[in-house]
Amino acid sequence: MTFRQFAFNNVLRNKRTYAAYFLSSTFSVLVFFIYAIFAFHPSLSSINANVSMGLHVAEGIIYVFSFLFVLISMSAFLKSRKKEFGLMVMLGMTNGQLRKMVFLENVFIGFFATISGMGLGIVFGKIILLAAENILDLEETLPFYWPIQALLLTFIAFLLLFIIISFSTVSILKGNKLVDLIKGSSAPKKEPKASVALSIIAVLLLAIGYAGALIARNMEVVVVMIPVIIVVIIGTYFLFTQLSVYTINRLRKGKSLFWKKTNMVLFSDLAYRMKDNARTFFFVAIVSTVAFSAIGSLVGFRSMMTTAAVEESPFAFTYINEGNVKGEEHIRLIKEELADIPYKEASVKIKGINFKETNYPMFVVSETDYNKLVAIEEPGFKKVDIQQNEAIPIQYHSSLGMTPDWERGKINLEEDNIVLDQNERILSNLFPPYHDYFVVDDALFDKLQQVEIQQEYSAFYIKDWKETVEAGKSLVQKIGKFGDAYQFHSLAFDWNEVNQGYGAILFVGLFIGAVFFVAAGSFLYFRLYADLEDEKRKFSAIGKLGLTDKELSKILSVQLALLFFVPIIVAVIHGAVALTALQHMFNFSLVKESALVLGSFSVIQIVYFFFIRANYIRKIKRSI
Repeated sequence: MTFRQFAFNNVLRNKRTYAAYFLSSTFSVLVFFIYAIFAFHPSLSSINANVSMGLHVAEGIIYVFSFLFVLISMSAFLKSRKKEFGLMVMLGMTNGQLRKMVFLENVFIGFFATISGMGLGIVFGKIILLAAENILDLEETLPFYWPIQALLLTFIAFLLLFIIISFSTVSILKGNKLVDLIKGSSAPKKEPKASVALSIIAVLLLAIGYAGALIARNMEVVVVMIPVIIVVIIGTYFLFTQLSVYTINRLRKGKSLFWKKTNMVLFSDLAYRMKDNARTFFFVAIVSTVAFSAIGSLVGFRSMMTTAAVEESPFAFTYINEGNVKGEEHIRLIKEELADIPYKEASVKIKGINFKETNYPMFVVSETDYNKLVAIEEPGFKKVDIQQNEAIPIQYHSSLGMTPDWERGKINLEEDNIVLDQNERILSNLFPPYHDYFVVDDALFDKLQQVEIQQEYSAFYIKDWKETVEAGKSLVQKIGKFGDAYQFHSLAFDWNEVNQGYGAILFVGLFIGAVFFVAAGSFLYFRLYADLEDEKRKFSAIGKLGLTDKELSKILSVQLALLFFVPIIVAVIHGAVALTALQHMFNFSLVKESALVLGSFSVIQIVYFFFIRANYIRKIKRSI
């Protein structure tokens, strides 16, 4: 048997140990390969070049993260095999041969993980492409193709990644004495201690970070973002390395709790495991927070932008004519396109006149025209009854915008020194946004002659406006959205454009978030199984003292739940605070989106926990 065969067989003999590492590596390759399939897809590139660019950027992020993920995972497994390596050295293996064996093992695993990931990507490629069509809401199909470029990029990138990691992990074995290898993880550990001062600092830093994120409003959120992130990260590190150990030690001193049933066994080992795994838990919490925040932000942005598109105007089509000679022809084209669709129409004349209080024209409409516009909108606004020399301001309002300030009083027109009373105002989105309008009585409107701007605003109300996407696309092609002295707006067309654009971004973000989240769960899995042999010996000894299967399952379940969910709960709290700050920044409620994202990931993590728990307890019980 050659040395290469020996290394290969050693991987097979340790297949249970390396199974999680292999599957996680395969998943990283699979996700990278899927991104490459989309990034190089000829149809997607022609539909939206920005999506293709975003996918390439996402590949780079995943590649960097995969490197760190695989390196840390491999290091954990090597440390769990120290005793095995010590026996090999005792039997005559040199340090050079040991490092060569580890290098070859890692290359073998990396090679087969790369092949497996690409194979799964090809097998499920068509299904993934069909899913992307629905997520992206694409009107054109994404046919399956042989992704030669994606195959070459993935194979070369990950082969290089695993070779670099193989060289890196070899250095972990350097400097280890034979006695250290033989002892492995059985060497006695010092009792974990925590600093009271650092534990208090952890609480203060997290409190300050949360307060800063929750108090900030609008653009203040951007200003405090970096300081808050730094403070929360430092506070989270001290939370796991100091505060968690301090809390457990305090609980151990409580005799009523510590001496109750099997709590002695639970708490005696929990502080050691929390101290040993503190950095892993810190990393899991931060990575999970990034996943929660990124996906929650993307889902929130999509909801916010589609809501903005809908709230910008209640009308399916609007046309503003400022003297364009083709205005009548454009209106005729709109009516022809809507020949088979029931609609209501109203046309309003708007005058831009000068007010003494402003240096720019303000828009004025007549009482009759305003009431015509109100009449076609369902459920609609109330009609107005304007008195002589009275003006009612119409201020644009939506859930995304701040309501402008307004004070009752008189306004002066430059024309004939006319003074108008403002006794009430109307918040409405009936007129085009970003301007304020005044409704005056018909006689006064006809009297106004010093007009700076003359517009004719035509609105078409359609109850099922989402069914007019094709009509909107056709009219945009025929008329255009902006031209010489006119503006055309199709609600369904703009809404569909936003949906597709943010759907593409959401698709990219979901996969990146999925990689981060699976990696976070995998890190916890690795750490649990790195200590599995020690746990087997410990509970085997305790079992001889009379520990029942029910008590063993309870101890392990509580211990695993604490180790598994504490970093996830911390991440959920961090993510909830981050999404709340985002909500304050845009004045838009993200409660529904935040609950959906955080709730979905929590459910997945709970299912993952029960799977790990059943497998872990079964392995412990077999050793007793």
